[in-house]
Amino acid sequence: MNELSPVKRVLMVFNSATGQPGRVGTVLRRYGYEFDIRRPGEGDTLPSDMAGYHLAIVFGGPMSANDDHEDNVARIMEWLPHVVNSNAMYLGICLGAQLMARHLGASVSPRSDGMTEIGYYPVEATEAGRDLFPNEMMVYHWHSEGFELPDGAELMARGSVFPNQAYHIDNRIWGIQFHPEVDDETHERWLAKSAEKTERPNGQTPDQQRAGRAKYDAAFGAWFEGFATRVLIDERVIVDSSLGACSV
Repeated sequence: MNELSPVKRVLMVFNSATGQPGRVGTVLRRYGYEFDIRRPGEGDTLPSDMAGYHLAIVFGGPMSANDDHEDNVARIMEWLPHVVNSNAMYLGICLGAQLMARHLGASVSPRSDGMTEIGYYPVEATEAGRDLFPNEMMVYHWHSEGFELPDGAELMARGSVFPNQAYHIDNRIWGIQFHPEVDDETHERWLAKSAEKTERPNGQTPDQQRAGRAKYDAAFGAWFEGFATRVLIDERVIVDSSLGACSV
């Protein structure tokens, strides 16, 4: 570990051997954050003491949040109580949101009709989420399961196929069902690796997804940067960035 203050350190937990922070990393690096990357499915341990981190991010993965036989799922589920009992921020992306919801007592399951969201689909702000989400926004999804809302959570965005799309608890624990990290390189890698999954019910073909990326990605990326600066990034870092110096 380096000598950065915890306010400048982010723990990134990936559920695959090849996952990358993509646009999420690009935005956070712009504010001087450095990353501690762990891959529990590859044998990496997860820290029980979260005092050294401002933020933990758990990214998506191809497995179900209910797959306790998967090493990464079992290890993250064992670790999440340390996050909840700390002062660190948490952002769960897709599987990361589902795992936190499950830890907090909510169910995670597929739709009975097998419908998925793989591609670009709209989400809309709830009344509570209007300060952070536009009335409607096209976001990138890749999932076949959704989460119920945990006790104490506030729903911030909803969708028509999977109703619960974004939640928070006490403005510290956040879960989003979609993928702001997916930049051009990440998207093409996913399509090359798993194009057959786009044939699932309600999935969009690779060409439909590429057309969606060309049409919607700029606005989606701008939304994430605004969300990050308002929710994820410590205000002291924003001040230091605007001054061109980091003194924390």
